[in-house]
Amino acid sequence: MHGLGAQLHHFRHTLFGRFGPGYRLIALDRPGSGYSERASGATGRLPEQAEIVRRFIEALGLERPLVVGHSLGGAVALTLAVEHPEAISGIALLAPLTHLEAGMREKSGLLYIPSRLRRWIMAYTMAIPTSLRYARPTMEFIFAPQVFSADYMVDGGGWLGLRPAHFYATSSDVVAVEQDLGRIERRYGEIVMPAGILFGTADRVIDVRTHGEPLRSRIERLDFESIDGVGHMPQFVEPDRVIAFIKRLATRAFSDSISNRLHDNFKEPFG
Repeated sequence: MHGLGAQLHHFRHTLFGRFGPGYRLIALDRPGSGYSERASGATGRLPEQAEIVRRFIEALGLERPLVVGHSLGGAVALTLAVEHPEAISGIALLAPLTHLEAGMREKSGLLYIPSRLRRWIMAYTMAIPTSLRYARPTMEFIFAPQVFSADYMVDGGGWLGLRPAHFYATSSDVVAVEQDLGRIERRYGEIVMPAGILFGTADRVIDVRTHGEPLRSRIERLDFESIDGVGHMPQFVEPDRVIAFIKRLATRAFSDSISNRLHDNFKEPFG
């Protein structure tokens, strides 16, 4: 699951052709992002998005997959883990948003628009021309200290984010996240499934000291990996490292899932 203002190509372009045999990989556009639409009246709140992912898993007949979430997608994955743990086998988080912090509204800039009407007006008037004007410095900031790839806007799906409906959904996500993240983060201690976090130490978008390291004492047996000097987009700049991390979590998650099923199948009739 991709992050704020992104879409499925953040995984499809960077990782899908490099995994090798034996894995089924599924990327999705969160509602309103990429090629998807957000239903009329949808709020974009974390529990709502987690429920949609649960229904997506059910509709495809997936048997407790490992869920990979980047940035805001990490917050959705964590919400799924605490509210629908029976639906998944584990979570692998890349530079995840995990905590509310002071100044989040200010950091969001023009994306924080609480009024739906003003958000719609902005989306269909000034948002895209303004985004086009600042596209390069925005990408440079998100990828820093690495340089964003020359093929990002096309193969990486960058142009998909520069559409009115996508801006509206992104702004909705920014406004909605503060309504639930504080409550969700208080439940991280409930997570007992295999879980891992991979973070770049030079991430300027989401700070590892606020959103990564505190979880080491909150989630039992957390697999925590940091990459020195890497920013917010590890799947683009360190794809092999990211793939190795996901495979490691998948081995744990599916081994635990198989063990639990065997245990349930071979229980003594009377305990």
